[in-house]
Amino acid sequence: MRRSHPHLFRRLAVMAALAASMAACGAMASARPVPQSDPLVVAAPAGTVRGRAEGDIRAFKGIPYAVPPVGEGRWRPPVPLAPWTGVRNSAQFGPACIQPTPGVPHIYSQDLGATSEDCLTLNIWSQTSAQAAPVIVWIHGGSLVAGSSKERLYDGARLASEGVVVVSINYRLGVLGYLAHPDLSAESPAALSGNYGVMDQIQALTWVQQNIAAFGGDPANVTIAGESAGGLSVIYLMTSPYARGLFARAIVQSGYMISTPELKQARFGMPSAEEAGATLTRRLQLPSLRAMRATDPQVLTDQAAMAGFLPFGTVDGMILPGQMVDVFDQGRQAPVPVLAGFNSGEIRSLRMLASPVPGSAADYERVIRDRYGDLADDYLRLYPSSDMAESILAATRDALYGWTSERLVRSQTALGQAGYLYLFDHGYPAADAAGLHAFHASELPYMFGNPDRTPPRWPRVPDTAEEVALSDAMIDYWISFARDGRPQSQDSAWPAYGREGHFVTFDSGARTGVALFPGMFDLHEQSMCRRRTAGNAPWNWNIGLMSPKLAQGLGSCP
Repeated sequence: MRRSHPHLFRRLAVMAALAASMAACGAMASARPVPQSDPLVVAAPAGTVRGRAEGDIRAFKGIPYAVPPVGEGRWRPPVPLAPWTGVRNSAQFGPACIQPTPGVPHIYSQDLGATSEDCLTLNIWSQTSAQAAPVIVWIHGGSLVAGSSKERLYDGARLASEGVVVVSINYRLGVLGYLAHPDLSAESPAALSGNYGVMDQIQALTWVQQNIAAFGGDPANVTIAGESAGGLSVIYLMTSPYARGLFARAIVQSGYMISTPELKQARFGMPSAEEAGATLTRRLQLPSLRAMRATDPQVLTDQAAMAGFLPFGTVDGMILPGQMVDVFDQGRQAPVPVLAGFNSGEIRSLRMLASPVPGSAADYERVIRDRYGDLADDYLRLYPSSDMAESILAATRDALYGWTSERLVRSQTALGQAGYLYLFDHGYPAADAAGLHAFHASELPYMFGNPDRTPPRWPRVPDTAEEVALSDAMIDYWISFARDGRPQSQDSAWPAYGREGHFVTFDSGARTGVALFPGMFDLHEQSMCRRRTAGNAPWNWNIGLMSPKLAQGLGSCP
């Protein structure tokens, strides 16, 4: 599975080779002999690091994997960092990447501490005795706008105690990570812009390939995993030829295979990424790249967010070669096993994605029939007017997360790879009392084994034997999938999706089933196909009452 760093990245990195050397020199610790008997000191190809003991686990935090993308490095591809000399202290997390100044608090709010444009770091947890262990690389969520690898919920010690090496990474966010612009494309040797956050993730995976063996990991057995925007990032990486060979398996939790802007061309009701970037810089009165790069990164990030800039990957024909659905339909995605799933209450904590409830059932049905036409009967069977509020939540959930999860496992099955589908439907008293049964990201405390590390406003997970048993089962499944691609727990194996449509539900335990939400996938696949064929509307959260009128009777949509 190993592969050398892609030629495009090398070519783009030449411009900053000197900066790499200077950054390495500035960051090195004072040289001193490395005590060979000290398990907290690791001599890796990138340089020697000293971690810290966290129980029986070694933790190495804040390790840089690229030159800081500051100054002229802003909006340029990541540049590999030259090896440092001496011993780098890696006992503390690096700063989070720049993100919008927090506004009204919500259940995901937390204090991430210092932020910086110099943020391209990663963290590693491993057992002292680890040798050629499976590796899980975690990509955090946050809508590509916020979040960090140092969130307490993502602490990798519990997973590492089960014999894997856990890596969590930072990547550029918001306007600093995803801005495309005609002037940025013009200065690029490859005539590209945007996708800096995606390229950061590829560079981090390349660093893992080159260095993880020194920490006890197997570079040929890397699983990439992420939730929400982290799941979206995993799908981006599955489509990117520049990530090929850098991972052997993929885990997508609450990912979304939505339409994404194209670099030069307006399509699917969206302006080109370059046009959107040019509109933003005009609005912010930034007339040149010099002015753009001279602007304070926090000010720029806040202003871009207030101006409505939405960060997404850009279909540029190279880093992201096509729309995600097209790449998967053509069988050009990474041929790896995938574990994918979603939560039954996704939208209960994301109600801004759902449409308002109409005044009457008659109004609801009238709009659905107007928008969905010959698909309206199927839609109303799945999402009836008898409980409009719940139907709106379920339809939004399914069109974003449920359809994506099933599409992923179906696509990999068609490639001859194993796909494993799950539904997380677990509730507990504090969450259920708040109307947040199985809400977006609520599986994370169980999957990481960190129920006591949730954000302050998160409904408190009770410390009971039942909760521990569910967490242990999920950890078993995730670890075994990372180990050999076959998820299993002490109690049972998880059947592959296959022709029958097997899945696992996590509620009070883990239960197997067949045919999750019959008709759900077909309805939303048909809706996506009609939008893609017509070419005039995106497929994202414009669902149900917010849907455009779907074209009728398109023969190219089965």
